[in-house]
Amino acid sequence: MLFDGLPIGTVPYLNAVPLTNGLEEPLVRLPPSQLATEFRADRLAAALLSVTEALTSPGSDVLDGFAIACHGPVYSVILAHQDKLEDIQEIAVDSASCTSVNLLRVLLNMWQLRPKLVPWADYANAGAARNFLLIGNPAIEFRRQAHPHRVLDLGAAWWTLTGLPFVFAVWVLHHGRHGEVLRGALTAAGRSGVRQLDRWSAESKEFDAAFRRRYLGGYIRYGLGGPEKAGLNHFRDALERLEERPLHAIRYVGS
Repeated sequence: MLFDGLPIGTVPYLNAVPLTNGLEEPLVRLPPSQLATEFRADRLAAALLSVTEALTSPGSDVLDGFAIACHGPVYSVILAHQDKLEDIQEIAVDSASCTSVNLLRVLLNMWQLRPKLVPWADYANAGAARNFLLIGNPAIEFRRQAHPHRVLDLGAAWWTLTGLPFVFAVWVLHHGRHGEVLRGALTAAGRSGVRQLDRWSAESKEFDAAFRRRYLGGYIRYGLGGPEKAGLNHFRDALERLEERPLHAIRYVGS
């Protein structure tokens, strides 16, 4: 399905599948940071992007109603660490996600911790570092295998500190260049996908059915309403203080 000749972009993770339900190919599937690059280069009509992109890009709008969020533990965004939190000197970060890295930075700042964040030296060998950030399917795979690390769920940590949901990703559109057909297609996909969470849990080939039932619609929430927007605003304020620069207020558009 093309809009003005451009495809829609999404991430190659299990948690995104319900929001693209029924959208026809071609869909561009890339990790969040690469997806943002394609969107900024005007090669995508819309993309399921990290909220950091919406907060730092003045030329974007956010589709109201749907997001990838959590109300407490998210399971698939984790800090795995062998050192005690207060003793960590260095954390290898998954640069695929700006938002998860920024969430980690905000949490560390709230705890008054200042470890150095460095890009993965060998992402294919996840688990080799003493302390590292993982997101998405790789994080799920790591948690489901034997390892010597303690695991800090960043969604749970945010909830404990703020009492608010955390929003990881939203549908981002080019300001002034999206029409009702595109917004309606994304909204319809989300509505039908969320109604069919049991189907995705049953039919998906990733992981096992019992885990998929806990993950889709359990750990992962898909609404973008008042509580989620409050959490997003709180995150924006915390990130502004950390970076000492203003970020953009999100413009929401309906279907």
